[in-house]
Parts: sequence; C-alpha cells; structure tokens
Amino acid sequence: MAEYNQWMNAKVYAAARTLPDAELGADRRAFFGSLFGTLNHIAAGDTIWLRRFAASHPATFAALEPVRQLAQPAGLSQLLFPDFDALAQYRQWLDAVIVKWAGALSEADLDHALRYSNIKGDAFERDFFSLLMHFFNHQTHHRGQATTLLSQAGVDVGPTDLLMLIPNRAEAA
Repeated sequence: MAEYNQWMNAKVYAAARTLPDAELGADRRAFFGSLFGTLNHIAAGDTIWLRRFAASHPATFAALEPVRQLAQPAGLSQLLFPDFDALAQYRQWLDAVIVKWAGALSEADLDHALRYSNIKGDAFERDFFSLLMHFFNHQTHHRGQATTLLSQAGVDVGPTDLLMLIPNRAEAA
C-alpha cells in the first residue's frame, strides 16, 4: 500500500503540475474546495496520523523519527504550504518516509492497540492494523476525488488501480 500510495501520488502531482496555479486553487465545490485543498488535506491527514503512530506505538519506529520533528497540523484543512511546488516536495519526501517505515513494520507491530487523541482532544484506543488500513484508505479516497477534479479540468491521470502494481505471474512463465 505504501508503494501504491507513492506511485499514485507521483501520478496525481505530475498531472496537477500541468495546470496553472489559478486552476489548482479554483473552488470546484469539492470537500476541501480545490484540487490544491484536496492534496493539502491528504498531506495534513498523513502528517497527523504518522505523528500519532510515531508517538503512541510501543515500537517507536525509528523510520518515523523525521515525522516526530514536524509541527502538528492544527486541523485537516490547515494549509501546510502556500504553493504547489512546496506541497509537492513535501509529498515526495513524506511518501519516501512512509515507504521506508512500512518496509520496517513487522507482523508483531500490527498486533497492538493504539491510544491517541484526535484534534478535538477526544481519546481513542483502536487496533493499530485497522488504523493503518484507515491511513491508506483515507489517501485512496481523497486521491479519487483529486483524480475526478483533474478529469473535470481536462487532465487524464491514466490508470489508477492497485492492480497495475501487482505482477502478472502469467507473463513470467
């Protein structure tokens, strides 16, 4: 899922880069307004969740050390960067951190309850594996919105299915 996330983000950001800034920021009546707002939301959500994973999991995850140094976003709509290029650079860096971290996860790491508080301060204790699935599903959900916004702006992202990354064993035979 981490590799799929990285692959899809690269495709979405490459497609978005073809649009002028005014188009990236145009209010398209999406959940987070614009394409830029949607991409920013995904990055903010990822940052919030990764900081929770880094702070609350007993494995401490050395691969998430760079995330511990990040400022905590105040909310899921907080503008992390004022321009697309800075957001794209952050996305690329964050995806590399996620891939490295996911590669270091063990089966035992998945079998924990994670205690955390949401942005409102409400306390939760949930299964870490399920939270990890939510983390990746959240990205996929909002990237789907981003690809729709790109399509409406006349930009084709190309194939987006996870299936594209699953090797075809019949071709190897």
